[in-house]
Amino acid sequence: MSQPILKLKNITKRYPGSKNLALNNVSLDVQEGEVLALLGINGAGKTTLSSLIGTLHPCTEGTILFRGKPVMDNIIEYRKKVGFCAQSPNLDGVLNVEQNLTFAGKYFGVDKKILQGRVEKLIEFFDLQPYRTSAIDELSGGFKRRVLIAREMVHEPDIMILDEPTVALDPGVRKKIWEIIKQLKAVGKTVILTTHYIEEAEILADRVCILDAGKIKLIDTPENLKNLHSQAKLEEIFVKLTEEPG
Repeated sequence: MSQPILKLKNITKRYPGSKNLALNNVSLDVQEGEVLALLGINGAGKTTLSSLIGTLHPCTEGTILFRGKPVMDNIIEYRKKVGFCAQSPNLDGVLNVEQNLTFAGKYFGVDKKILQGRVEKLIEFFDLQPYRTSAIDELSGGFKRRVLIAREMVHEPDIMILDEPTVALDPGVRKKIWEIIKQLKAVGKTVILTTHYIEEAEILADRVCILDAGKIKLIDTPENLKNLHSQAKLEEIFVKLTEEPG
């Protein structure tokens, strides 16, 4: 197997003022082009782990390697390779849809000669043509989520981190976001998907990493997990594992 695009080695995170570890000695590899689902109940450490990978927060201990090199050795260049779609919409309400995408491209230093073409492709890819000049507050939750994901693709990152991308969305809208994630994989993006929807992980992920109380319970493909545990659905395995004592 080729070198992983990301390697996390003994990652620990303790937030100031907290007695508990948000993450406790977490190690894992992320392969290029895969969809890796971080699955767990609220408070399991999913969002913390994704935020550390996105360098929103520093690790208390441990190292994250991107293509074999510590990300903190050149954090600016690493951030150009990552798109981070936060759980809470943080689009600029002063700018319309097209302007949000354009501003993001300028922020990451995309050459203005190619930026407009890239924005046009994203507007088409995410079916945003009718809303390109719409204010953000005029959009539904599902279309805000599309703009969020599109914004994080403007600089053409190698890794997409999607933190609960379908939370609070209607089932029909959720499935449309699933199709977008499948398209991201199809164009070669590495996707780290944080979710507590077990069906979402089962349908989309090449591998599932189940977190519980800041520790990794296991990492495997959905099919292997179902075969090993003699279960037809990932949900039964998830419930069993998260109910077991650490």
